Amino acid sequence: MTMGFLPGTSRLNVSNASRQHKTSFFGNGYIIGLTVVAGIGGLLFGYDTGVISGALLYIRDDFKEVAESTILQETIVSMAVAGAIVGAAIGGWLNDAYGRRKTTLLADIVFAIGAVCMAAAPDPYVLILGRLLIGVGVGVASITAPIYIAEVSPSDIRGGLVGINVLMITAGQFLSYLVNLAFTEVPGTWRWMLGVSGLPAIIQFILMYFLPESPRWLYMKNKQVEAVSVLEKICDPDCLRSEIEQLSAAVDEELRRSQLKIGIFDLFKTKEIRLALLAGVGLQAFQQLCGINTVMYYSPTIVELAGFSSNKTALLLSLLVAGMNAIGSILGIYLIDKCGRRLLALTSLFGVFISLGILSGAFYLTSLYVPAVDIHQSLGRAGYACPALLDSSPSLWNCNGCLDAGCGFCTATGNQMLPGSCFVANTTAEGYCLRSSHQWFTDGCPSSYGWLAILGLVLYIAFFSPGMGTVPWAVNSEIYPEKYRGTCGGIAATTNWICNLIVAQTFLSLINAVGTSKTFLIIAAITLVAFFYVLALLPETKGMGFEEVEKLWQERAKRWSRTKKISPSQQTLLE
Repeated sequence: MTMGFLPGTSRLNVSNASRQHKTSFFGNGYIIGLTVVAGIGGLLFGYDTGVISGALLYIRDDFKEVAESTILQETIVSMAVAGAIVGAAIGGWLNDAYGRRKTTLLADIVFAIGAVCMAAAPDPYVLILGRLLIGVGVGVASITAPIYIAEVSPSDIRGGLVGINVLMITAGQFLSYLVNLAFTEVPGTWRWMLGVSGLPAIIQFILMYFLPESPRWLYMKNKQVEAVSVLEKICDPDCLRSEIEQLSAAVDEELRRSQLKIGIFDLFKTKEIRLALLAGVGLQAFQQLCGINTVMYYSPTIVELAGFSSNKTALLLSLLVAGMNAIGSILGIYLIDKCGRRLLALTSLFGVFISLGILSGAFYLTSLYVPAVDIHQSLGRAGYACPALLDSSPSLWNCNGCLDAGCGFCTATGNQMLPGSCFVANTTAEGYCLRSSHQWFTDGCPSSYGWLAILGLVLYIAFFSPGMGTVPWAVNSEIYPEKYRGTCGGIAATTNWICNLIVAQTFLSLINAVGTSKTFLIIAAITLVAFFYVLALLPETKGMGFEEVEKLWQERAKRWSRTKKISPSQQTLLE
């Protein structure tokens, strides 16, 4: 769809002259404005993802029960994801029933209430409730923003404009790390970190209140005058008449279909819709199962596991990761309409697979090459020595054994790889260690290979964000017919959040069960499966209007029917 073609309108009979009319990415400031305001929902999504990773370091300091419970830490992180599952599940219905604009306003209200609840939380359980509320808001916004943007975007730049929403997600993550660093020395550290998240929601509410509804949704609700008024601001004057004609024809077709009284479950009986859902839902699932939010939710924790003991250092290095994420999203906006969705996703997954291999190798090396425990020096500090030192053979003791026993490791002066002391993990022992110019470790051991883990994290983000960070949202905003776009988009987004919840709720437990190296190896294996899934099931939709995409699925369904007895390898070759 070129300038003047509303998303979802037919392009099948458009003249060649109209096809050759290309839209400049920044040629219409009004469209960019709509996109950025709608994309604040993505900013909220990203901020919540990033801020909890830093805030968790300080929440553990304030609430002893959180510090002592991996399950409680995972619950604080993942409760927002649980809320997002609810939000995404109802978001499709809200979008279809009340429109994109009102749904966004509702999401902002819920998010702002959740932010206040978190900032004032007197205990971990009220904090968890606040996380649940902001999750609902984020879940609704996660499907509303891409749909709204897609429906006000020309198709030849639609992927890039939907990509702005992904850029806003990564910008939110980057902003969250800056906020985390800004409040590291402020009393009530994590309360400020989490409470500030309500400001973007308030800003979006105010701005969105004055913006129009999606013209396509208005047309579907028989509000043609309002729709045309919006189109006049979006469309090139030369294309406005043809745009209105095409929109009218497309809506008439949708209304004809709706008169057939097709139920929600009937969409699974239509092969082309099933194929679209298979591709769209699979992309959203693999976006999470490839581990992106293990990096974004737990990157400071991963950095500490790699051998960097300071909270501030962990946040600074995580800021580097978040910065790479934002840069990668900008690159994705440029590439998605140049290279196409399929190639970009495949390249991204291949790079992610390599990066996870590097991460796995880095943590394997850090587990092997750690400093030993100086037993005599440790026992020589009366009242500080780890009690477990008396129960095991001294030859078995190193930093890993010390931490596994629930104690803390105090490094040697000058060279952290020399034998150090194993003390009880309390604030008194920590204070003694730090006053003596040593470093104190409780979540990971010092290692000469920590830099390799940071390299793996940076490469992971560099490959993930331009492709798998952008493509799933762009694809799911364009591959479904208008009648089911909100519903199918809701199914896909709900799947994304369910997989997000699985990853967030199991990551630390999996590390405790099999180790950090094997955990990243498991994620790498999932990424390899995702590569072949995309190779087999995702067609290219670059530059297509919604009706062209719908026809593509119809043709693909017929082809699959003709070749259903052919082997999978032959099927891939035919495509």
